[in-house]
Amino acid sequence: MGVKVRERPKGSGAWWIFIDHQGKRKSKKIGNDEDLARDVAEKIKAKLVLGELDLSKKDNCPTFKAYAEKWLKLPSDRKESTMENYKDNLKRHVYPVIGKRRLDDLRRKDMKALLDSLLIKGLSHSTVTAIKAPINEVLSHAMDSELIESNPMRDIKTKRIKKQFDVDPLTDEETILLLDQAKKHMSGYYYPHILCALRTGMRIGEIEVLQWGDIDFNSRFIEVKRGHHKGRITGTKNKKRRRIDMTPNLAETLRALRVTQKKRALKDGRLFPEWVFANKKGEMLSRAAFMKALFRCLEASKLRKIRIHDLRHTYATIRLLRGHNPGDVSHQLGHSSISITYDVYAHWIPGKFKSEVDELDNPHPSATQAQPGNEQSQYI
Repeated sequence: MGVKVRERPKGSGAWWIFIDHQGKRKSKKIGNDEDLARDVAEKIKAKLVLGELDLSKKDNCPTFKAYAEKWLKLPSDRKESTMENYKDNLKRHVYPVIGKRRLDDLRRKDMKALLDSLLIKGLSHSTVTAIKAPINEVLSHAMDSELIESNPMRDIKTKRIKKQFDVDPLTDEETILLLDQAKKHMSGYYYPHILCALRTGMRIGEIEVLQWGDIDFNSRFIEVKRGHHKGRITGTKNKKRRRIDMTPNLAETLRALRVTQKKRALKDGRLFPEWVFANKKGEMLSRAAFMKALFRCLEASKLRKIRIHDLRHTYATIRLLRGHNPGDVSHQLGHSSISITYDVYAHWIPGKFKSEVDELDNPHPSATQAQPGNEQSQYI
């Protein structure tokens, strides 16, 4: 049994009574009089001892689901896609478990059990973290609204297991076979798409919404400004724009594609499309159609079936295997940190720098020069 008197928030002058008795918790705001709050607390203690206070009576504290749905309607500066993810995660993973529980009935052990159950189901650490985010924000808001004494989700951590990245890139030779076949499939219709993916490492969502205004043919670079996720045009994954250098072949291929699109638009009597990889109607590229074309080209090339995203991995691994600067590769991929690049691709370049390690056996030229007054052996 516990009855506590606390000023909440500290320094506010507002005094509360918090009751924790036989697994039931209640809280009540008394006002600005500390003496009155302590007097009421003593009377409550006496009633609890005599069994004259029934804490099972329901008050107006809402359930987690009711409060979360109200919280989701509040104005915020979060991206629309973030809010959609919050709603989806709450609906799929949270409401079925704690949705009907009252806010003041939730305990830290309940939050830990929920997160552990998600990990046991096989969800990744990042996914569980994404599910945890809206729960934490809802409970923090409820605490600020003085519906609960503390946030039971606060500071709960889940053990991160180092992610094993699923990477299946093509080799240099395999990309040649794929591109040769792409030139033949549908008279080369998807050749520019596949070439762009292999020569820039852009994500499929970034390729879908690439616009002609994003390409500087004179300086040969593409400025990646946006992405495409779940049917919506969004910002880039790390929320930063980046410039990607184009190879001469890619630049010329895209120039030719622009000419083809202009002729097609003029013939059909419609405006020139803004999308670089627009379909024949001038609409945004269909990811499903691109994937189908890629699979057919792979099959015709007698290559294994890979995902569109593996074209991005192919760009990265080929560059690193050729000894290109990892920092530039990381930047052009749009990774938020070079450590991500190393985590994903380091094991694809075993022994690449063996010759550099071998040089350690040879003294540096500066070390062979005699130093005045230092004729003794360097090992003394």
